[in-house]
Amino acid sequence: MNPRLFDDMMIGTLELFCLTAELGSFTAVAHQLGLTPTAVSRGMTRLEARYGAQLLIRSTRQIRLTPAGQAFAVACRQALEQLKQAERQLTDQQQHVAGLVRCSVPTSYGHYRIAALMPALHQRYPQLKLELHFSNHNVDFIQDGYDLAIRAREQPDSNLIMRKLEDAELITVASKRYLARYGTPQTPDDLKQHQCIGFILPSRGTTVAWQFEQQGRLQAVEVGGWLAYRDDILAGVTLAKQGAGVVQIYRFLVEDALADGTLVQVLPQYACGSRPFSLIYPAQRYMSAPVRAVVEFLVEQCRMLSRGV
Repeated sequence: MNPRLFDDMMIGTLELFCLTAELGSFTAVAHQLGLTPTAVSRGMTRLEARYGAQLLIRSTRQIRLTPAGQAFAVACRQALEQLKQAERQLTDQQQHVAGLVRCSVPTSYGHYRIAALMPALHQRYPQLKLELHFSNHNVDFIQDGYDLAIRAREQPDSNLIMRKLEDAELITVASKRYLARYGTPQTPDDLKQHQCIGFILPSRGTTVAWQFEQQGRLQAVEVGGWLAYRDDILAGVTLAKQGAGVVQIYRFLVEDALADGTLVQVLPQYACGSRPFSLIYPAQRYMSAPVRAVVEFLVEQCRMLSRGV
């Protein structure tokens, strides 16, 4: 009898299964891990063959879990988390994580996501020093001397590694004062008659298109408005609070304003999609223990925050 119940490949397949259960798409998993969808699919087929059970329901649009798959996913997540905690404890005992890590973060994500994680990071790695640079400008890792950067982007270039932190939901909001004066739009098409505040992309100099889900897919919508802003996306929140108009923005930036009634969600029946925030770093550079510790911590904690854990 073989005393080994699992080999290294099996552990990786279980991680692959958990990510497939979370994202519901072979393509999404492949994109995040740098694999092909075929490789992900084959891994899931081998896993089902090993246990003689169907874990996934495959369709052209999405992947869903069977009842057996749902139960197995819960057990796998718990087991992998326990393994991760054990590995972290062992690593912390054997390897003293100390040194300086320099990270560039967007102003919005830095204020509303990363700042809240700093006490926990210091508690886990008390000898670590972290320098955060709050900026929305593009980063040159060599010239600027950063180890890491967080940016809202889909694909890194071939010289960068990307670790997705979350898909940040977009919503449309306005102040009660504005809506009392100009009325509440009932459909996306009504926004042509409203003061919609646009955000100008610094890299392109163009205004970001507003999107709404209609007829089962996200569609760009033409909106009205005379006012736009650039660089600091938090300015959109400030302008909306002052009654300057309607803004489409990340939900995590306006949750407090929605809770206290300062802002109101407009067109809540229409989803606005999301944009990914990712941690990026040079592919060819040696990753020191402090940098690796920060990477794994941020990936873990940001994903938990995005799920409301």
